[in-house]
Amino acid sequence: MKRILVALDGSPRAPQVLAAAVRLADMSGAKLLLYRATGVSPDVPREAWLQSDTFEDVLTRHAYTQLEKLAEAAPPAAIEGIVTGFASPWDGICRLAKERDVDLIVIGSHGFGIADRLLGTVAAKVVNHADRNVLVVRTAL
Repeated sequence: MKRILVALDGSPRAPQVLAAAVRLADMSGAKLLLYRATGVSPDVPREAWLQSDTFEDVLTRHAYTQLEKLAEAAPPAAIEGIVTGFASPWDGICRLAKERDVDLIVIGSHGFGIADRLLGTVAAKVVNHADRNVLVVRTAL
């Protein structure tokens, strides 16, 4: 295994997901590619984000800064890169995995609220749509 894509979000569980990926990379000699997709919540009215031509940039910078902070917990030699994208999370993860030809996608398992049951979780969508192996890390809070 050479490259592992670690899909992270802004949740309190993200450090646990990264820690699991670091352990896996340490055992396999792989490098980690940290990724976070950003997008506009369906709750935000379209008019609110169309008025600013930098809204996407603000979200992307914020996501990148969060990933940099998370990356501090990993050995620097283990990190190949940090990438953010403006996409729906599951689609961005699957596309980046293909573009960067990663060997494995590591993603956290998250809650099953009402919306998750109706729409499906990001992890479930990645598992169902990725063209490569996916490791779902179960975390407890």
